[in-house]
Amino acid sequence: MDERRKFLEIYLNDHLAGATGGVELVRRSRSSNEGTPLGEFLERLEEELVEDRSTLVGIVGDLELDAKRYKQAVAWTGEKLGRLKPNARMIESSPLSRVVELEALLAGVHGKLGLWRALSVVAEAEPVLARVGLPSLIRRAERQREELEHFRIGAVEGTFSRA
Repeated sequence: MDERRKFLEIYLNDHLAGATGGVELVRRSRSSNEGTPLGEFLERLEEELVEDRSTLVGIVGDLELDAKRYKQAVAWTGEKLGRLKPNARMIESSPLSRVVELEALLAGVHGKLGLWRALSVVAEAEPVLARVGLPSLIRRAERQREELEHFRIGAVEGTFSRA
């Protein structure tokens, strides 16, 4: 494998690990916010993140690159360990947890947007990428980012602006 493809394999696997952690995080956050407008949004976001992760798995396969399962396992485990952080509450999540989770999801969606944009640049050298629908993936990530920011600001106000 030439160096360029090796770099692409590493890059895609790093994003695949991030997508794995993101799916786990949105699932946890959704379950903590059931029955609220945020919970409804996170339910839709979860479906989209699962689809995006599947698209990424397909890209890795179509490019005949190796998916490094250990990186995905590390991301999955890291998300689970991240739940152990102090949040000013002993058992249940706190409003601060919501802020931190939304910020982490926002960072992940921003990274995914960077991935789709980078793959758009690479698509000329890798024709299989032209079939993926990168422009629609970019638009979806931009929408996800805007919606997450809306809910993040609401969570910040609810957590830090109480009298």
